[in-house]
Amino acid sequence: MIEWLDLRVEGDPHPRRFDGPASLRAYLTRVERLPEEAVRLLLERGEVGPPDARRVYRVAPLRPPAP
Repeated sequence: MIEWLDLRVEGDPHPRRFDGPASLRAYLTRVERLPEEAVRLLLERGEVGPPDARRVYRVAPLRPPAP
């Protein structure tokens, strides 16, 4: 089973969805160009922002809709 993660970036109303920490980490380092320390903090805490990153980033597991 895939553990989907939603990434929300400050200023963007739409979350980006990833199939796990590895694909999220690749996106954050290649596209967002976050330093490794900011990526580590985001994955550990679920949120990172200034001064560790230039914008606020939040990540959370995708929650299925309630029945």
